[in-house]
Amino acid sequence: MRPIGIEGLNAYCGLAYVPVRDLFEGRGLDPDRVGNLMADHRSVLLPWEDPVTNAVNAAKPLVDALGEDAARIELLVTSTESGVDFSKSVASYAHRYLGLSPRCRIMEVKAACYGTTGMLQLAAGYLAGQADPGAKALVIGTDISPMDERARYAEPTMGNGAVAVLVSDEPRVLSLDGPSGLHSFEVMDTARPAPDLDFVNPDRSLLSYLECLTASYRDYLRQAPETDFTTSFDHLVMHTPFPGMVKAAHRKLMRDIAPAAPAVVEADFARRVVPSLTYARTVGNLCSGSIYLALASLVDHGSDVEGARVGLYSYGSGCASEFFSGTLAPGAREALAAMGIGERVRARRELTFAEYEKLLPAAVSCLVPQQYRSVDLSDCDAFLAPLRSHGPALVLTGVEDFHRVYAWR
Repeated sequence: MRPIGIEGLNAYCGLAYVPVRDLFEGRGLDPDRVGNLMADHRSVLLPWEDPVTNAVNAAKPLVDALGEDAARIELLVTSTESGVDFSKSVASYAHRYLGLSPRCRIMEVKAACYGTTGMLQLAAGYLAGQADPGAKALVIGTDISPMDERARYAEPTMGNGAVAVLVSDEPRVLSLDGPSGLHSFEVMDTARPAPDLDFVNPDRSLLSYLECLTASYRDYLRQAPETDFTTSFDHLVMHTPFPGMVKAAHRKLMRDIAPAAPAVVEADFARRVVPSLTYARTVGNLCSGSIYLALASLVDHGSDVEGARVGLYSYGSGCASEFFSGTLAPGAREALAAMGIGERVRARRELTFAEYEKLLPAAVSCLVPQQYRSVDLSDCDAFLAPLRSHGPALVLTGVEDFHRVYAWR
């Protein structure tokens, strides 16, 4: 069988951020709990951004780099908790503005933070069964957060952006190994019962995440019994609601699978997990794109990554989970460096808490259906200016008879 995996990977992490400590202070939250998050900043949605712009701005550099081979993209999937319509897919807008071939399956999936991984695996199976080598799939995890003060301690953890994953039989970033451990069940840990309302049960979500980690890893062992958790994986990448949760998850899995002294567990976390958390610390939770932002962080910041074997854990509230593995390709760091993720993250503008609060109503109402809406773009170019060297960006200009309208700036 041909190797299948990730050919290209890119992240769009927004244009602005607010420091987490400022958010804690502005909301009157307990400052002693800031350290538990292990987070410094979170990306903030601007009025001309939405799930469509995030998706397109993440995927466009990958599509552009393909040149004429972009016509080989036969499957486009957007994974999101932030659908802009109950029927019309975010992928339909992305397909248009990415200029993809009409010979393309397009769809949107919803599985909370698991959706991108689920579609990565289904896309890999689809490509492996193709008679014609060279077909590609593009999976985009894209989300915004309508969380405000009602979310309490969850608000500072959320981010804004998207991660695009190009899947093919030329895995220049990560080759998939094959085994996948699965564990799913129904639980109400987080939900979005209305477009402008996120429900979060933090304790239940934490416990579900941890239960699924151990259970999905044990299912992985059922398929690959020779696996040794401490030696079989050079690095670990996990869905990152916030980095402190990943630290707790690593500690629990070590306790369940490979008990060791606290100092050994801490050293293992620093060596195998911390490099994957660099972007999450300054961007926040990108929902189903989160695990692939962590993968990008590992490639950009880890040591001895090329040729390294990686264990990956994906979790989505509601809930679904998967533990799988892959091998980073020679040249993975160079391939990812061409995307300039770190440079674009550093170019975001810092907002004060007062500026954040002023922008928040637009974020909260972003997904609420409106027949007509105009977007004030007077500040748009100032936010985009630091990123001009990376090419134009898609922005939301308004809504006309419920149809979202976009333009390149």
